[in-house]
Parts: sequence; structure tokens; C-alpha cells
Amino acid sequence: MKLSIPKTRKATIFRSLRRSNLAFQKLYPGDTADRQAVHTVYGGADLFKSNTAETFSRMAITSMTTYAPNFVVFAKAIQLPGHEQLPTKKKEIKKLVKEMDKLSSKKIKKHPHWLSYAVYKKVLKKLKNEALEDFRIDFEDGFGNRTDEEEDSTAVSAALEVAKGMKNNSLPPFIGIRIKPFTEELKERGSRTLDLFVTALVEATGGKLPDNFIVMLPKVTIPQQITALVKLYEILEEKLKLPAGSLKMEIMVEQTQAVMASDGTNPLRKFVDAGQGRLIATHFGTYDYTASCNITAKYQTMDHPVCDFAHHMTKVALAHTGIWLSDGATNIMPIGPHRGKELTKAQLIENRDIVHAAWKQGYDHTRHSLWNGFYQGWDLHPSQLPMRYAAVFSFFLESYEDAVERLKTFVEKAARATLIGDVFDDAATGQGLLNYFLRALNSGAITEKEVLVTGLTLEEIRTRSFAKILADRRSKK
Repeated sequence: MKLSIPKTRKATIFRSLRRSNLAFQKLYPGDTADRQAVHTVYGGADLFKSNTAETFSRMAITSMTTYAPNFVVFAKAIQLPGHEQLPTKKKEIKKLVKEMDKLSSKKIKKHPHWLSYAVYKKVLKKLKNEALEDFRIDFEDGFGNRTDEEEDSTAVSAALEVAKGMKNNSLPPFIGIRIKPFTEELKERGSRTLDLFVTALVEATGGKLPDNFIVMLPKVTIPQQITALVKLYEILEEKLKLPAGSLKMEIMVEQTQAVMASDGTNPLRKFVDAGQGRLIATHFGTYDYTASCNITAKYQTMDHPVCDFAHHMTKVALAHTGIWLSDGATNIMPIGPHRGKELTKAQLIENRDIVHAAWKQGYDHTRHSLWNGFYQGWDLHPSQLPMRYAAVFSFFLESYEDAVERLKTFVEKAARATLIGDVFDDAATGQGLLNYFLRALNSGAITEKEVLVTGLTLEEIRTRSFAKILADRRSKK
């Protein structure tokens, strides 16, 4: 068959295209396969202790077992699918709980109430084993504007508590600090707290940082604020003999100017570039952002349309860059107004109703975030953790069977392409499917055994990379 385009001219064109394609791939490498926490808890720096994770676990379990003593009560409180068919009378509830506790794991999955039962059991297990995934020691809103002497002292004492936690292996998997913003008014205070904290921590640990240590820079509006933090990092790493690039950052999207700059463009990509590889995540500040949009306090919620707009703008700007995205927090706390041991029946009921209503609101907000593709959010109190994990677990469990079939089919398609020598050029889609299982696995929603049914091996799953899985399979053919 005769061709009209000379090979030499096509080669010249494709050499130029190759440079552009590779430059694009460098800008958009795809989602990272590293573990992302499902939540970040912010707490005042003055309250942080080395055993905060243990304290959160204990308080979260107490809240759950007090206000949801069984899976039926919990399912009805947050209105899990099928909750309408669950019994309401105490005797019937007790009978159903006893019945399901005796079933094997295989039979439970065939039971009409398996989802409610599985979510409840998995949440309790998670609260016991790893209630707190990520904690941000807060020197901003959660700490407030105090005297310089008090913040100096707290920066050092909090750092020593982190060092103690490293020694006792009691820190959550992810940890960091939130400093004050680099606005003209607060840049000196923010940088001083950063310096004091990191210096005290490194000196106390003999030159080490905790695993997954991160510094949050809030209220970012211009790239130069990030550039300034990068330069301060470089000085700290040099002076404290830390490996170059070891200090990482995340920023908060909580001003309208972080979504649209004065020239009418989205500045988030410029923010990432200013981070010089150190910026790994953006977090949404629900209440500052809605306030900046002149939304009155009553309507400042995570599912307000202005928040969805910001979420979509953020995702469009940063999709496939490997930057993690996190939603904000629900500020309605699941805490009953009546305290003490000798409460009346009416007071106990009021406490329960208030906690259940707060759980339901938080559950709905978290599901809204997940639906929008934001797999991380904020929590502010241990009592919020039951609803956090219930939302995450139910989200993954409800679509598990469908996801299994999709990934299994995709793996088989990739294998066939490999066998006939084709170049399978859709690894990003495969990574997206694999990420579903990695997120579900990391959160505790499913087990490694439940991922194996996709046709992947345990070793392949642990690589966390679909591209590597394909490459390894090709090398074995």
C-alpha cells in the first residue's frame, strides 16, 4: 500500500511531538500510589500530647458505644441503605444482633442487613486500631492570637511531645503543624513558630522528622507566599543537617483568590510550581471560603454550591498532578448538652438525638465529598470519627462488587494486549481502578483477601502501581 508522507518528514514532526508529550507527562504524572489519609484532625497546639492518638481512640469508642450500642441503632442514626427495614423494638433488635453475630463472614454477605452490620463492626475495629490517621498541631485558628511568649513556648513544648511520640511509637501515621499565614501581618509569627518547632524537634530526635511530617500554610493567595516558605525550608535543612527536600508542605484553599486570581486565571498550578516539588496537598477551608463569598454563617456548610464550585475548579486545575485534595470540616459537633452520671431519661434522649443528628449531617457531608472525588476531609473532635469511617466504609462497600468486575476485566484486557505484543497505553485508567481498592484497603473498608478476587496478586497490590504491575507482567512473558 502506497503512503504519501515521507518517513524522514514524519520523524521530524514526531520528534517535536515527543518533546511536547514528555513535557506534558511530566506536568501530569497521574495520581500518586502513596497512601492518603482519609481525614485530618486539627487541634490546638497547646492541647497536643504524645498520646493524643490513644486519647482520640478511647473517646471515639466511648461516643459510639454510648450512642450506638449496636449496628441497628447506628444504621438508623445515619440512615444507611436498608435502615427502614431494620427492627425498632428492643427485643427484636437484640434478637437480630445475636443472630448476625453467629453467622460466618460468607453468610453475613448474603444477609439483607449485611451492609449495616459490616459498617458497624468495621468502624469499631478501626476506632480501636487506628482511630486517628492524620493530626495537625494547630497554631492558627485552633490556637488563636496569643502573646509571642506563649506561642514560642507552645511551639517548643509541642515539638517535644512529637519527639516523645516518635520514641514511644504513639503518633498517628501522618502528622504535622499548621502555622499562621504568610500575610504581611502574620508572616513573622508564622515563620518563627516554624523555626522553633522544627529546630526543637530535630534537636530532640537527633536529626529525625516523623514519618509523613507536613507543614500546613493557610490562607494562601499568591505564589510568593509558597516561595518564601520553600526558601525558609532550605535554610532549616541546611542549618539542621536535614536531607534536602525532606520538609514538605500543604496549602489551604480558603480564599476566592486561591481559585481565581486577579488576571482571571486559576492560580493553583502556579502554587504547585512555586512549591518546587515540596507541595503535596491542598485542603479546602469551608468556613473561611464561604465567608469570603459573603455566605451568612447559617448557610456556611460543606455542601453549599459555592464550595462545589471551588472543589471542581481545584480538581480541574490539579487533576492527575499527584497532588492530594482534601475537603473541609463539619463544624456541628456530636456532643450532648447534658453532662454527668445522673441524667434524667429526657436528658439522655436529648443527648442521643443531638449526637445522632450531628452524625447524620457529618455523614452526609462526607458522602458528598466522596461523591465529588475528595477522599479526605477534616475532623475536629473524637466524636466525629464514627460518622467519618461509617461514610467512608459504606461508600466503598456499596460499590465493591462492581469495582471488582471492572478491575478484573481491565486486568484481563491489559494481559491480552501484552500477549499479542501491543502497547497498552491506558495505565492511568488502570491506576484509577486500582486506587479505589488501595483507598478502601488503607481505610479498613476491605481486606487484602477481598482485593485478590480482582486477579491481582498480593505482591502486585503492594506495589501500588498499575504501570509497574503491567511492566512486571510483560517482563515475565
